[in-house]
Order: sequence, then structure tokens, then C-alpha cells
Amino acid sequence: MQPLVLSFEIHTFDIDFSGHVSNITYIRWMEVTRLKLVEAAGLSVREMADRRGVIPVLMETQISYKKALYFGETVRAEARIIELKPASAWVEYRFFNGNGDLAAVGRQKGIYLHKETLRPYRMTAEDRALLTPFYFPAASVESSPSAI
Repeated sequence: MQPLVLSFEIHTFDIDFSGHVSNITYIRWMEVTRLKLVEAAGLSVREMADRRGVIPVLMETQISYKKALYFGETVRAEARIIELKPASAWVEYRFFNGNGDLAAVGRQKGIYLHKETLRPYRMTAEDRALLTPFYFPAASVESSPSAI
């Protein structure tokens, strides 16, 4: 088991009026990293939507900022699944600056829905098996999500 690791270069459009990375940039990095994690597991979002009629939907996003990031830095992003339910999952993110210092931690709860009915899609055993290399069960998850 290992987290998915990506790097992001901080550009001028990532910076807010305070001179450091904007909070919306973290949301974008989380989105990119989550989609890359699912792709790395072999579950193409496009294939699931087009062939299975299943779409991913975010239910919750949480971020805690630890250290500011600035223009020109390179950020290391790590993502891992910390809770895997039949129809939903929590993904945890960690963002590090170029010195390896923790800059932010976050997590998102996502669910798969049937595109036509918007009812929960329960992942198959094969889907879940593909995700297990990125699954690090958490001892406890704040505001523990209910089983779906």
C-alpha cells in the first residue's frame, strides 16, 4: 500500500491577494489528485460514466492549513483512501512544500451515483479490489460518515 504522489508547481494564478496559495487552489489540487488516484487504480471516471452510467459526486471537503505556500514553489501532494464503504469513500490529502514541511491536510467524502436515478451505486468487489493499493484504514474519522 502506498499513497498516490503528485507534484504541482505554483503559478501566479494560484496566488491570492495575500501573496500565498489561494484556498481554491487546494480544492483544484484535491480534484486533480483524486481523479489521478482513481485512474491509477484502474477505474476511469469517463468509462464509469459512459459505460456504466455511474458518476462521482463530492459530499464533503475539509482542509486544515498548516504553512503558507508561495509562487515558484513545488508542492508534493499525497492522497490515500482512509475509509471505503460500499458506495462512498473518504480520501485524505497531504500537501508538502519543497523542504518537506507539511503545508496542509485535507479530506473529501465522495460517493458514486447512478447517473439516471442519482441513487447510490454500490461498488463491486472488483472495484473495491482495484482501490485497495491506496487504502489506508483510519483508526477514526472525524464526523464519521454513515454507512451507505
